[in-house]
Amino acid sequence: MTSLDASIHTLDTGFQREAFDAAYLVVEQGQGAFIDCGTSLAVPAMLRALQHAGLRPTDVRWLMLTHVHLDHAGGAGLLMQHLPNAQLVVHPRGAPHMIDPARLIAGATAVYGAEEIARSYGPIEAVPAERIVVAEDGFVAALAGRALECMHTPGHALHHYCVWDARSSSWFTGDTFGLSYRELDSARGAFIIPTSSPVQFDPEPLKDSIQRLLARGPRTMYLTHFGPVQDVQRLGVALLQQIDAMAAIGRQCDGRPDRHRCLVTALRALYLEQAQAHGCALDEAGVDAVLAMDIELNAQGLACWLDRARR
Repeated sequence: MTSLDASIHTLDTGFQREAFDAAYLVVEQGQGAFIDCGTSLAVPAMLRALQHAGLRPTDVRWLMLTHVHLDHAGGAGLLMQHLPNAQLVVHPRGAPHMIDPARLIAGATAVYGAEEIARSYGPIEAVPAERIVVAEDGFVAALAGRALECMHTPGHALHHYCVWDARSSSWFTGDTFGLSYRELDSARGAFIIPTSSPVQFDPEPLKDSIQRLLARGPRTMYLTHFGPVQDVQRLGVALLQQIDAMAAIGRQCDGRPDRHRCLVTALRALYLEQAQAHGCALDEAGVDAVLAMDIELNAQGLACWLDRARR
């Protein structure tokens, strides 16, 4: 458990590998709010984090989900069983999937396969409807007087929120503000790429969402993948440029019989070029090792966007 702001704890959920998937614990005057929670396999780590922060499970008031993709929300049902005084905050489009996760499980299984779901996510439990706050855009969760505000940020997913913490001038960005792995940092700071994973990626809404995040003048972005980043205006410009480049790659590859291979090859080349220009210390094989899964998912997300445009 690490901390940039003393009241905000970055929790490694252990999903897939170390320093890949984060959840956050915000502590204010003896009360706590989790923002995202990882999978069911992360629940013991979430409970240990409370103990390390000097809290009990009864002190948690909120579990706020940026969106209901399983690496962010798969453990919500099980974690809520340990948090008797907490309410779960989720976008209206996401709430039905928390109450009955059958479709969520089926969709993830279609992408990852049943064996991977069982291995990496564990059991996916429902959340009782009476414990869910269906939060409209602008909803504020009050944590001992500290306001945690939800902003609807489509582009990665239609049901995506980012959470604004005015106290720290920070956003908890889920997947809206991209992916930034510490292995790819350089003397210039963090390296970042967008995430277009299936099935609701849409480049123009995503760019608009990023611009609205930047308009608040944030000091820090707390990313799920992975951890807090600063120098956010530079990173925002990089994301906007890359989203345009990815959309162009999609259009160039569309209609080809080997479209998926074309997308993967072109995305890999784009990110390698960007990483080298950034001064990343890893060689080509090292960058590949860090980004391989995201390149595959981004290619799938671009394909979904292209197919949807035709419909």
